[in-house]
Amino acid sequence: MNVTTDLAADAARGDAPAPRPPARSVPAALLRGARRVCPACGTGALFASYLKVEPVCPACAEELYHQRADDAPPYAVIFVVGHIVVPLMVIVEEVFRPDMWVHLALWLPLTLALSLLLLPPLKGMLVNLQWALRMHGFDPASEEREAPPNGMVVPVVRAVRPKP
Repeated sequence: MNVTTDLAADAARGDAPAPRPPARSVPAALLRGARRVCPACGTGALFASYLKVEPVCPACAEELYHQRADDAPPYAVIFVVGHIVVPLMVIVEEVFRPDMWVHLALWLPLTLALSLLLLPPLKGMLVNLQWALRMHGFDPASEEREAPPNGMVVPVVRAVRPKP
């Protein structure tokens, strides 16, 4: 059966199809992740510390504990830093032919500094991408959705309707 037939059958039975959740912008989420802010509101801090994601946004109460970045941010950092450092190292070697200690003095600190600087924004982008794509429990209807961690109270934010 195709989707059109399913919708027609639901309408014939009087069943209304489930409303689709509003779309989430992937580019906006990625930019907010690079700035290390909440994917939903863009104002609350995404991280409680260097790489620890806030369980709930302090500004809008969006649940963020569903994120599963795991090992992806370090792999992304290795990929990006490798594509910056290795070509530079090859160019310096071919043009100047420095001693090995010069290579070590240049590339080890640069690699370390780039890795430490890029890790939080790339992790923020990956967490916010999961949010935008409704992965790992960020979709309220998902089977992967889990209860809040032990002892965590999730604040309920109710929309205030304007008076007519």
